[in-house]
Amino acid sequence: MSNEIQKDVLTKTRVVYQNPKADQIIVQKDLEYKTSLTMDVYYPADVNHAYAAVIIVAGYPDAGHQKILGCKFKETGSSVSWARLIAASGIVCITYSNAEPVADFHALLEFIHQHSAKLKIDADKIGLWASSGNVPLALSALMTRKDLKCAALLYGYTMDPKIDEMSKMFGFVNPVADKSIDDVPENLPIFIARAGQDQTPYLNEALDRFIANGLERNMQITFANHVNGPHAFDLFDDSHTTRVIIQQILGFLNLQLGST
Repeated sequence: MSNEIQKDVLTKTRVVYQNPKADQIIVQKDLEYKTSLTMDVYYPADVNHAYAAVIIVAGYPDAGHQKILGCKFKETGSSVSWARLIAASGIVCITYSNAEPVADFHALLEFIHQHSAKLKIDADKIGLWASSGNVPLALSALMTRKDLKCAALLYGYTMDPKIDEMSKMFGFVNPVADKSIDDVPENLPIFIARAGQDQTPYLNEALDRFIANGLERNMQITFANHVNGPHAFDLFDDSHTTRVIIQQILGFLNLQLGST
């Protein structure tokens, strides 16, 4: 596969699960939340009250993302299609551009709190969605902020000494390098989707320890294992199991954020 074709696949491939309501949602694009940085806000079709919201976490700086894939993270098929699915399920979804992943994520959250009425977002009901190398930033946010209610983490890097090496190799931030499972709030609901056939270096090795240690602490972990799923199975494995897990993730977000 040529680099251009591979780039096209990675930027345009969308979630295999479809919801007809996803074509009816309302999108406000490129709202500035910080100088030169913008967010896209995906609303359910009937914007008539303050909604719970989910942020799709961007743990890679856009400069690196654009250099490799030619677009910002919020413009990829994964981000766009997941945002549409989440909005179609009755929750506002937010994607955003960044320059410094950690600082800009917190700036985004502060902007949402300051402008929640205008944005029609219930700032007391905010959750996170993160995948792959974006997960360490999501975990860091769960540890440091009190305004997050839940998180859905898909086939993600977690916490392990070797992950710092992967962070440098792949370009994602790792603000949990010096943290452990004990730093994650025990009572915060977390959904974890594991790809059983994931070949990403050290990913499942660390993820399995994270799950085991979390269960030992009796954390609120909901866990789905796609036995035959590759990395990014939501995009590349069009199977019944994939669609069921995607539905479970959407159901989890709605249940935890009180949107059902």
